[in-house]
Amino acid sequence: MARASRSAHQSRTLPEGWEESSDEWEYVPLRLPPGVTRVTATMRLSIHAEFGGWELSRVRAYTDGSRRVLLRRRKTTPLLSPTPEAVM
Repeated sequence: MARASRSAHQSRTLPEGWEESSDEWEYVPLRLPPGVTRVTATMRLSIHAEFGGWELSRVRAYTDGSRRVLLRRRKTTPLLSPTPEAVM
């Protein structure tokens, strides 16, 4: 039980030096488990890039075969919905 909570905590924290906040960018950390092949990891990250607009910011590979990935994309301004008066 303690091991599960420790690994959950470790997966939420980023390696030292990885920034996760910026006025210009939004970030999302990913963890790829040890069993994921290089080809599968490439496909997963390509899907995030193509359909989500994410780009690769950082990757860290560990000796157990797992990888930590940080994706980023430019922040967009939310589209303003028209006011009810403008619709009429």
